[in-house]
Amino acid sequence: METAVGAGWPGGPDGSVFGCASFNQDSTSLALGTKTGYKLFSLTMVEKLDCIHESAEIPDVFIVERLFSSSLVVVVSSTMPQRMNVNHFKKGTEICSYSYPNKILAVKLNRQRLVVCLEESVYIHNIKDMKLLKILLNTPSNPAGLCALSINHSNSYLAYPGSATSGEIIVYDAINLTTATTIPAHDSLLAALTFNTLATKLASASERGTVIRVFSIPEGLRLFEFRRGMKRYVSISSLSFSPDGQYLSASSNTETVHIFKVEQVGQCSGEDKAATWSAYVGRMFSAASSYLPAQVSGMMSQDRAFATVHLQSSGQKNVCTLAMIQKLPRLLVATADGQLFIYNLDPQDGGECMLAHKHRLFGADEENEGTESEELEATGPPQPCPSYAATAALPASGPVTATLTGYSEDGGAKKGEVIPEHEFAAGPVCLDDENEFPPVRSAQSQISRLIGVVMELEMARRGACDWAEGEMDK
Repeated sequence: METAVGAGWPGGPDGSVFGCASFNQDSTSLALGTKTGYKLFSLTMVEKLDCIHESAEIPDVFIVERLFSSSLVVVVSSTMPQRMNVNHFKKGTEICSYSYPNKILAVKLNRQRLVVCLEESVYIHNIKDMKLLKILLNTPSNPAGLCALSINHSNSYLAYPGSATSGEIIVYDAINLTTATTIPAHDSLLAALTFNTLATKLASASERGTVIRVFSIPEGLRLFEFRRGMKRYVSISSLSFSPDGQYLSASSNTETVHIFKVEQVGQCSGEDKAATWSAYVGRMFSAASSYLPAQVSGMMSQDRAFATVHLQSSGQKNVCTLAMIQKLPRLLVATADGQLFIYNLDPQDGGECMLAHKHRLFGADEENEGTESEELEATGPPQPCPSYAATAALPASGPVTATLTGYSEDGGAKKGEVIPEHEFAAGPVCLDDENEFPPVRSAQSQISRLIGVVMELEMARRGACDWAEGEMDK
């Protein structure tokens, strides 16, 4: 999949019941920050939502990120927005805490790096010992804390805004601590970023929210361009690749979630080209684009949504992810009013996704706590919990005895438990918007007439060529 897909809405709209929501890196867990603490949910079943942990030690949580299915959780509270707490939630202990000069806006983590994003700086830590490796100072103003971190086990790319006036993206190699590439992605400012699971693609959206682009990594070449709307601008709240990288979802402040198919259109050859009507129309459109202005031809080359989801309401913050649950592709949407929607995605035909189940994240599903207690009694007394490294990564070598105590950046205070030497993973971690965004009819009709004229010209040109070839044969 992609990096941890998160959406914080500090304060939230009126009536919101929590401050932030984030899916972990492989979308097997959902973390919620609340006024009284935070909650962690398991996402292995469609009909059942298990609350695997709940903490009330830190109030007013507006950032909470879990490392895969491990016990490592990073928490930031609005009561101390400059301080990051790294906890082992199964042991109920704090591993370490760090303080920064300004408010923390985002935290991203994978098995190699932990990244803390401030408005004008980025801090990169080595996750095996929490050592500070690099500070990227004087980065372009980033008041939303927008950034993305890849989760592939063999690399660690970080993407963040490279300009305060345009949609430029800086892709940073967090392993070698060098800039990999700079991508001029959009004319307007960036609104969303995400990597695919293999870190070979990066998707981006701007503040306008009409076009979503996908680039190759680390080259930075544009591979795909998807159009989610034409008439008005929207605010994209999250982007997410499917685990296999074939689909890309985009949610916004509207009631529609779009899912695009990320695939190269195969080239037909020989008899197939002549035999299929769709291939013929495709060639006509390709020929037409050479006669039209660049903006119009660019619009013709943009793909529409493969599938859509219509939520029950609009205008509220949400975060979405694509995941495999019970061996079927699903779209998960967590909304600011405390609900989780699970939709079925048809990988063949797409279209409107059907709602599979709806969960209340507060109140209604608390009966699961009784079942959880019964399971604990059946399994006997609790066993010692493994370290977060042991639960997050596969061992690559023999036992390691070296450890390093966590420290605090504001004075080097040693506190909390020691962090075991990290064990690296041996393998990889396991448009239908016309009603909402009707096109401008006058522009559409003009384009249609232009395409018709161009197609007639192209057919006339081909007829003339055929006639000339016939005359030459005579």
